[in-house]
Amino acid sequence: MKQSIQLRLSQHLTMTPQLQQAIKLLQLSTLELQKEIQEALETNLMLEEGDESERSPAAESQDARIDHSQDAEPQRGEQDLAIDREIRAESNEMPEDLPVDTQWTDVYDSYLPPTVHGTDDGSDFDPFAQQSRPQTLQDHLAWQLNLSRLNDRDDAIAQAVIDSIDRDGYLRADVEDLVAAIDDPGVSLEEIETLVHRVQSLDPPGIGARNLQECLIIQLRQLPQRTGARDLAIRVCAEGFDHLPRGDIAALARQLKEPEERIAEALALIRRLNPRPGNLIEEAPPEYVVPDIFVRKREGRWHVELNPESTPKLRVNADYASLIRRADQSADGATLKSHLQEARWFIKSLTSRNDTVLRVGSKIVEMQQDFFEHGDEGMRPMVLRDIAEALELHESTVSRVTTQKFMHTPRGTFEFKYFFSSHVSTASGGECSSTAIRALIRKLISGESARKPLSDSKIAQELADQGIKVARRTVAKYREAMGIPPSNERKRLA
Repeated sequence: MKQSIQLRLSQHLTMTPQLQQAIKLLQLSTLELQKEIQEALETNLMLEEGDESERSPAAESQDARIDHSQDAEPQRGEQDLAIDREIRAESNEMPEDLPVDTQWTDVYDSYLPPTVHGTDDGSDFDPFAQQSRPQTLQDHLAWQLNLSRLNDRDDAIAQAVIDSIDRDGYLRADVEDLVAAIDDPGVSLEEIETLVHRVQSLDPPGIGARNLQECLIIQLRQLPQRTGARDLAIRVCAEGFDHLPRGDIAALARQLKEPEERIAEALALIRRLNPRPGNLIEEAPPEYVVPDIFVRKREGRWHVELNPESTPKLRVNADYASLIRRADQSADGATLKSHLQEARWFIKSLTSRNDTVLRVGSKIVEMQQDFFEHGDEGMRPMVLRDIAEALELHESTVSRVTTQKFMHTPRGTFEFKYFFSSHVSTASGGECSSTAIRALIRKLISGESARKPLSDSKIAQELADQGIKVARRTVAKYREAMGIPPSNERKRLA
């Protein structure tokens, strides 16, 4: 094979470090962005936060060039004007773009986490370690168990039982598993069963049950005896539990030989019980949502605006920027120049992010006005490509903007992706979104008769009468996604 030298020309896309930073900021949620901004403020001495009277980030990006108006120059000293000229000259020498074959950290310092200050003895201090840990279900049960006078043997068995209870409050271990966990050959099955009943007497009622039937019976037995239909409700759970999911009053009345009126009272009492008692104690960490934009209706028109609290106003610290000298090649001078350029790009990327989020949010509101006027039933089918083509953006950009971004509306707070859904053809040749179909199904079910609920086929027929062609299995899929039981389980005779 003969070797030869050939010259080929090709084109390919490569992201510059500035574009990488812009994409990173674009896909962050509001809370993540606030954390990123805080880290930038702590690590970049050129950045500072302005007050409410400062200009917008777009205007602040102009301040990052450290250019001052000529009208103000005559009022300042010659030394100040010389400093300005040095800064402008130095800023002009700074590149607007970095080479595409470089990384951000190759040229400028990356955002390092703030240094953890040690205590006097040199050990690290973690302020988050001083916060109290949320109380768990096991903590709550162990606290009650400590109030009981149990010997060491019984206390070890009860602790093993508590450790085997899941977040919903159910005991997920068999007696044989508890024997193996205790690792005491002298423990009998009767002792474990006794301590299981002891744990089941703790708060909240129904804790430590091994199944739903036992959980309901435990809660009913802990009710006062004067509670109406209490004893009959216990019999319903113990003897007619199989009829409970369907709420078949007639079958329960025949099996228990009780009037249907009393059976209905017992079922009403059972429905007030908690099938997951552990959720009353288990504390889930709070999940906060900060809206990126606000949608308000003024004078008959919908207006979209950025949340001013989501991103603080940033600017370049003029005092530090004035220390830059054109001919200064020292380490301190290089650090100042690096931080100045980094601050300029950060403010520019932040401004670009806010502008893109506002444009996408405004276009969503424009295309989904029927939703804001009439609710879910007015939702029109829309995909990412529709927004991308309307704003002349790439679909990947729209996907990043709509992920973990929220808008506050008069109808609630929604993620941007909530407004995108598939479509179903209508009899008139139009399209209907899946969100609107779900709303119609929910509306039909909420207005159905309790004695004769609508089946999936009947719901499909009702939608067909409205011009929406939906198969029965599609109705079943949407119904299950909304957590609505089938018609035989929704049937109520009273």
